[in-house]
Amino acid sequence: MHKKIKITDIENAKNKQLKYAFDGLLDDIDSIGTIKADLLFEAMGDFIKLSGHVYGIALSTCDLCLKQYEYKLNFDIEEMFAKKSLYENLSGKETEIKEGEFVTDLEGADEIDVSDVLYQSVILDFPNKKVCDINCNGGDIFIREDENSQKKEIDPRMAIFKDIKIDRK
Repeated sequence: MHKKIKITDIENAKNKQLKYAFDGLLDDIDSIGTIKADLLFEAMGDFIKLSGHVYGIALSTCDLCLKQYEYKLNFDIEEMFAKKSLYENLSGKETEIKEGEFVTDLEGADEIDVSDVLYQSVILDFPNKKVCDINCNGGDIFIREDENSQKKEIDPRMAIFKDIKIDRK
């Protein structure tokens, strides 16, 4: 279920600030319990600023051993939304976006999909290489049992790396 905030609710709130507590599940993200977020929406003229903190426990799959593990979510979020299209007045000009200037264009929409914003933020919080433990070696995936001996052998496709000699000068 997508949770949405109407822009008019933000603009009509006291001091043009609306606090919102998210406590729910996000589509396509497995978690232990719900993912929580304490959010603050601020109306700033043609822009809406979203800031807050996200926390919970997501389930992820290790890239090495393929086992599922718990990933603790605990990060701040800050997003800017433009209520009107940013490209109306550019008339085909090229625009460079610099650091700190990223703005999500709502293209005239009258609400912000909180679930989608949180989904994107959680996905971006995951590390590029998801590993269950710093000492994970991939488990049995990279080790094969030799038929003639009880000794475990490295995957034969990796054997070429055993013979590499590095000349250190």
